[in-house]
Amino acid sequence: MMNFRFRRTLRSLARNWNNLDMRLKWGILFVVALVYPFLASSQYYVHIMNLAFIYVVLSLGLNIVCGLAGLLDLGFIAFYAVGAYTYAILSIKLGLSFWEILPIACFATALFGLLVGSAAFRLRGDYFAIVTMGYGEIIRILANNLTFLTNGPIGIAGIPRPTIFGFKFEDPFQYYFLALSFVTISIFLTYRFQASRIGRALEAIREDEIAAVSMGVNLKNFKLISFIIGAMLGGSIGVFFASYATFVSPESFSFMESVMVLAMVVIGGMGTIEGPVIGALILVFLPEALRSLSDYRMLIFGALMVFMMIVMPKGFMGWIKPRRILKVAEEENSFVTRDF
Repeated sequence: MMNFRFRRTLRSLARNWNNLDMRLKWGILFVVALVYPFLASSQYYVHIMNLAFIYVVLSLGLNIVCGLAGLLDLGFIAFYAVGAYTYAILSIKLGLSFWEILPIACFATALFGLLVGSAAFRLRGDYFAIVTMGYGEIIRILANNLTFLTNGPIGIAGIPRPTIFGFKFEDPFQYYFLALSFVTISIFLTYRFQASRIGRALEAIREDEIAAVSMGVNLKNFKLISFIIGAMLGGSIGVFFASYATFVSPESFSFMESVMVLAMVVIGGMGTIEGPVIGALILVFLPEALRSLSDYRMLIFGALMVFMMIVMPKGFMGWIKPRRILKVAEEENSFVTRDF
């Protein structure tokens, strides 16, 4: 009975939060994020939040591809790697600054997303997912074998940190506000993109491609746009990661990283903006909260993930929505499916 009351209270609070104005919600969260580093007990917890911010931006980028367009991308971490290695190589070998390389990295990842998407969109479903997994591994293997450019498995060390008006970012506390600015801009751009004509077209493609085509939506072009925008977000935060860690190596961009980012999107709630943010925070902070359990930490972490997906099959954001709204949406979807 107590467990039932707790779940009902939690769901009620979540629904009340969900009914607040969008600008008010994000304003409250932004203020909380601003004061967090001043309330953290040590630099370590600020460092953990910086890592969470990195995964938030990655999850938002992947959510554009998976959540809006409905495409299963298993190699999204490749864009992250392209951005990180672009900054590492150009900053060390050419001496370019962080702010000069950032737009270059975004353009490079957008071009890479265009090339990969143009080839991958010839396939659908599971075949598309396998192709994306393949190009993710190709990038990692190239980074591992092109020793003259990437130092191979040794990696690139001594990557310079960014400066702004003579101020150099050094410790996690200083980096925190730079990471928060990346997250804020990413959320704003994602929100505007989702509310735009392109975002609505992608949602139509996700729900029913045949119906979308009948309404004049060009499937390939709009899917390519989602791929390019997601790639740019992944590449931009890759630049931040390289400057923050001051070291990049192929091991940082393994297939399991792609799976982790995808899990963040699914657990938080695909197709929403709040979902990837919540999923990233959960999957970054939960293992840290279980660290005291030593050898059983990852076992309990996996069990909790399975439990969450059983209780919340539509993700956290899908779980807090009123059942009446979900029922109406399901009826509308089934009606559209029958018609087409």
